[in-house]
Amino acid sequence: MEGVVTTPQKTPTSGAAITALLSMAGIVVALQTTLVVPLLPDFPDILGVTDADATWLVTITLLTGAIATPIVSRLADMFGKRRMLVLSLTMMVAGSLIAAIGGSFLAVLVGRTLQGFSSSLIPVAMAVLRDVLPREKVAGAAALISATMGIGGAMGLPAAGVLYDHFGWASVFWVSAATGSLLLLGVLIVIPASASGTRARFDVVGAIGLSVALTALLLGISKGPTWGWSSPHTLGSLAAAALVLALWVPYELRAAAPLVNLRVSAHRPVLLTNIAGLFVGFSAYANTLSTTQQLQLPEITGFGFGLSAATAGLCMVPGGLAMLVFSPLSARMTARFGARTTLAVGCIVMTGAYVFRIAFDSTVTLIVVGTVLVSIGNAMAYATMPALIMSSVPMTETAAANGLNSLMRTVGSSSMSAVVAALLTGVTVEAAGHVFPAHGAFVAMFAVAGVATLLATLAAGFLPKASVPRAVPVAVGERAAGATTKS
Repeated sequence: MEGVVTTPQKTPTSGAAITALLSMAGIVVALQTTLVVPLLPDFPDILGVTDADATWLVTITLLTGAIATPIVSRLADMFGKRRMLVLSLTMMVAGSLIAAIGGSFLAVLVGRTLQGFSSSLIPVAMAVLRDVLPREKVAGAAALISATMGIGGAMGLPAAGVLYDHFGWASVFWVSAATGSLLLLGVLIVIPASASGTRARFDVVGAIGLSVALTALLLGISKGPTWGWSSPHTLGSLAAAALVLALWVPYELRAAAPLVNLRVSAHRPVLLTNIAGLFVGFSAYANTLSTTQQLQLPEITGFGFGLSAATAGLCMVPGGLAMLVFSPLSARMTARFGARTTLAVGCIVMTGAYVFRIAFDSTVTLIVVGTVLVSIGNAMAYATMPALIMSSVPMTETAAANGLNSLMRTVGSSSMSAVVAALLTGVTVEAAGHVFPAHGAFVAMFAVAGVATLLATLAAGFLPKASVPRAVPVAVGERAAGATTKS
């Protein structure tokens, strides 16, 4: 019935089992991006395409994820979270199989498009935790899921290199299909079917408008370095995004059941957390994109180390392990001092880490230490954001609100990827007849990232002092939903 809110019943299934299963979702999501990175230099020869065409195998997954995340998250709040977990995983597994079996560029492109649905797993998983776990355990469980994303990102690079070298490029997609299938089976067995929801009409117009705006925005950002920032394609994409958003916002404010509840999103804790998420996502991606490239540069550049792709990928593992350790610690810090303090400390740690990366990069060990420091701050920030979001929105908006926060991180990461591409191609040095990124490009990259985390710290500082996980007050959208029933 339209407008009815259902209240979830706490599941008898072990909370530890649910948390462990959903933590695997973080690994699966991270793998979708990192598993193909070592293959990008060889994909043009493997699939018979140009280098520019090959980059679409990353761009298309990013676009799909950005579009799917807010839509699937809203559907999860409306029609059940387990259903949307199953939908996202089914699309991801199907995409992995198409890419593995197809053998052509079109097949891999279609497969990578479907794999982008995995991005919606994280906000829905966070919402499931709120449904099924005791209130005092939600922050710690959400922090663990955030940590596993770091582990998946760190392990994906060396794992992909090993798979590619020993079993061929298709093995990367077979592994993705296998892990996704195991997770899908676990969701069907472990995750309860009951979930909160508002059985309202789905905002089709809002979904189409947001999809068009995000596609135009992310295309302009991600392809700007290739197309040229002053090219008609780039400027047209960004202008189209601005125009559609200018029409979409007032429509969403008037919609009876909007795709994104902008009034809830405008509440001070939610708004500031999303702003912090944008800047933290922007900053964190510099660490991910730059480290392996710097380590793989030849020694003739004067600051490179000539490591193989697999070895450089292994250097990212300590950072992933640091996230696994510090995310649960961040949950304890949040319980003791408040989420605002934890988020601010995490952002300050990231700022200091980028200062360290600028000053100390003469050895592989120092670079790894700098990477670990960034990962620690990143873990603290990311582990805190779901707690801030879920403590500030009604139950019926949990997945959608987390989805918007994930989207802001994605936009931040995409923006940093454009900055990295511009710096690495624009600030160069010539050595032995070849052109390489200059040391100044990495210094500038880390300086920009440090400024971004300072801005995130500022946003955290304006959060209300009481920004700690607690019972959520009834919000406007929930009051309007009508009677409450037990499912």
